[in-house]
Amino acid sequence: MNSLPLFWLSAFVLALGVLAALVRPLMRQRKSEAPGDEDAATAIFRDHKRQLDDEFAAGTLSVAERDAAQAELVTRFGTELGHEPAAAVRSTDRSRWIAAILLVAVVPAAAGLMYVLLGNPTAVNAPGASTSPAASAAHASGDTTDPQIVAMIDRLAEKMKANPDDPNGWVLLGRSYLKMGRYDDSTAAFAEAAKRMPENAGLLTDQAEAIAMAQGKRLEGRPAELLKRALALDPDDPRTIALSAAAAAERGDVDGAIKLYRRLKALIPASSEDVQQIDQVLAELEAARKGGKGAPAPEAVAAPTAPTTTPAPTTTAAPSAAAPVSATSAGISGRVEIDPRLAAKLAPADTLFIYARNAEGSRMPLAILRGTASELPKSFTLTDAMAMTPAQTISLAKSVVVEARISKAGNAVPQPGDLRGTSAPILPGAANVRIVIDQVVP
Repeated sequence: MNSLPLFWLSAFVLALGVLAALVRPLMRQRKSEAPGDEDAATAIFRDHKRQLDDEFAAGTLSVAERDAAQAELVTRFGTELGHEPAAAVRSTDRSRWIAAILLVAVVPAAAGLMYVLLGNPTAVNAPGASTSPAASAAHASGDTTDPQIVAMIDRLAEKMKANPDDPNGWVLLGRSYLKMGRYDDSTAAFAEAAKRMPENAGLLTDQAEAIAMAQGKRLEGRPAELLKRALALDPDDPRTIALSAAAAAERGDVDGAIKLYRRLKALIPASSEDVQQIDQVLAELEAARKGGKGAPAPEAVAAPTAPTTTPAPTTTAAPSAAAPVSATSAGISGRVEIDPRLAAKLAPADTLFIYARNAEGSRMPLAILRGTASELPKSFTLTDAMAMTPAQTISLAKSVVVEARISKAGNAVPQPGDLRGTSAPILPGAANVRIVIDQVVP
């Protein structure tokens, strides 16, 4: 949102408030502008009147002389009260109006001139306007190819060289470099932060991810060690658990990966879409354990670069398929083919997933089969024997959808660029189901 109009509106309202506070006292009506002069004239009138009364009582003035003197005194007093104060009032009113007009004209103009000369009018909408690390990190997590964003990150790097004792600045710089794909620089920045915050779980996880990306997207070695320390410090951090589960799958520890993904699922709201992804991962890991196969290493590390409460488990390994089992009356059988238009996108080693799920509700697989693209076209059979739990099987579903997907990375969770095909909703027990892989995952 552009904050410039809001800024100027706030400044305008503030200026009005200041002017109102200054001008209001000037414009307030006063009962008398010269109370001292009026009191003095009244006192003089009373003295003169008292003298006349005294002289008349002493017999020095006749009645006619006294009346003539009193009439003259009254006339003179009335003139003084009627004309001189009015002139003073008019003079004072004019001064107040002049002062009010000057305030209204000068104060806003002076404030605007001072802001232009001493302030920074362009800072309102500048990319780095917010000075909080959280806001800067959020901005840096956007389009890191934007020249303004790159310049901001470069300025942060220069600032950290001049002031290297700020661990939060190193963390922000490391996450920015990670987003930009500068993995070696990110690793170095996180190492500087770790010197000043050696036992910080979030920082250890950041380090693990940066090193993993720098060493070809592999979690073995140093990243796994850092994740182990992070998990000991904060066993309930979702991002650390997700990466630790991916590390377990990478080294073929299916049981360890399942345990960690179940812990991750318990920390995420049931309404989250990530739960469905975790269910898919768990289903494939369980299938691998049933078939006695290990989990091959994941091809990518895609955990978020900043801590989140609902990370998507996109860094998992794809387990091998379970051993073949006999079909049941509720099983679904058919054939998967590739659309000739997409055949050129296939590589023989690409992973092929074939699974059935409920047509409505949870996307957790009811049965799953794994192979390679070199097997296409491939006949398949999915049965209740491949179910993860007795409560979720093909035979208990009202209708199912069978999906086939080709994954370049071997990830159980769909990734952009994957190829897939989906059947229409079908009844359990259907045979000769034809699935054509004819779509590219956006």
